[in-house]
Amino acid sequence: MSVRNATLCSPRPSAATLGETMIVETTLDLAAIPINHVAIKVDRFGFSANNITYQALGEHPHFRYFDFHTAPTSELAKTHGLIPVWGFGTVVASKHPKITIGERVYGYFAPTRYLVVPVSPSDVNKHAFYVPRPNLPPNRRPYNQIQRCATDPTYSAVTDAENLTMLYRPLFWTSYWCEDWLYSTGCYTPSDNSKVSILISSASSKTAFCLAYLIQKRIGNGELKNTKVVGLTSTRNAKFTENLGLYDEVHEYDTFRSDGAFQMQSERQWIYIDVAGNGLLNKEIQRHFASSSNGRVVKNVSLGVTNLQPTSSANDSMKWSHNAFDPTAPALAPSDARWPKTENFFMPEWLSVRKHQLPVSEIFQRQLNAWGSLMKDCINWVELQPVLGAKQVHDAYTRLAKEGLGPDKGLIWSLWEEGVAASINGKL
Repeated sequence: MSVRNATLCSPRPSAATLGETMIVETTLDLAAIPINHVAIKVDRFGFSANNITYQALGEHPHFRYFDFHTAPTSELAKTHGLIPVWGFGTVVASKHPKITIGERVYGYFAPTRYLVVPVSPSDVNKHAFYVPRPNLPPNRRPYNQIQRCATDPTYSAVTDAENLTMLYRPLFWTSYWCEDWLYSTGCYTPSDNSKVSILISSASSKTAFCLAYLIQKRIGNGELKNTKVVGLTSTRNAKFTENLGLYDEVHEYDTFRSDGAFQMQSERQWIYIDVAGNGLLNKEIQRHFASSSNGRVVKNVSLGVTNLQPTSSANDSMKWSHNAFDPTAPALAPSDARWPKTENFFMPEWLSVRKHQLPVSEIFQRQLNAWGSLMKDCINWVELQPVLGAKQVHDAYTRLAKEGLGPDKGLIWSLWEEGVAASINGKL
């Protein structure tokens, strides 16, 4: 059976001439997919600033986000890539003996209507199956997993539950394992009797406020004492961030340009969690802590890159600028005792460590408990905003690139028109 596919394709930064983001239509014969492949009807997917990161770093040699899925044609692949998205779908064709048509699945998909992926013949179990990607490092395995909803204890077929999963699940686990890393490696324990403050930039982003939520959970459980969580955000997002109730204090970025910022904090040790990835901001913060009266930063962690600013060329082509990767951006001063060397947290690497330290069953139970709590607590944090239809998604992406995204919105996109996108035909 032949079907008409539609795919959102984004320009490669390396292309000689920067093209436009476009919807590309192709024809797919579901009956002709190769052996050990499945075709998934991608019903809906979440889209956030995190996906902008994927686009901006699509060709970065460490992240390589454009290497997860290929563009619809070999010619287009030279100029465009596919932004990975977390979404739900249904298996509509299968040439794999252990995967049946009608299964509801969740995974790291492409922004498309139909996605055809290979499945390793032996890498299938009752909970998941895996897309072989030998071109990527082994620690990318969590992104190669496609989960089978029928055996996922965290899954709910309720539409809003799926929507919240798409928005929070990929970001939440980064935050969860980062917090686990901080606690398990003794980062919260000061070298003396100092109080500890955790300063989190881009505090309005989901990665940041999920981290704050998890730290507050540990404080509430009595596992941490003399600890407070401080959020750092823009003036525009300050009210939203305060209303979340997840930070003990919320400050605006401009705070660090005034002499009165965080005075009388000399008794505190600080952990800086950099979610924004903004080189200029980091320079201001480092300058601030150069004064002994402002406390001392004992750990400096890079956790993502949310401060990616889209700009449009004269013909509305897409470019991305980010001063952390801008060679003209002012360099940070050399590290000293008051500003430790940056440590990059990458969730798959730490998870690999924990799998050698904890039984898999314990990891599974910890995640199950944490996810259950989040799903009860996060309902009112953001407003879900659906966008249905290929043209509508393209237009929404264009607006997002030009205007940015407010933190109070959770985008749920589908390249299917209304009615088709709303239906769930999976067999559980």
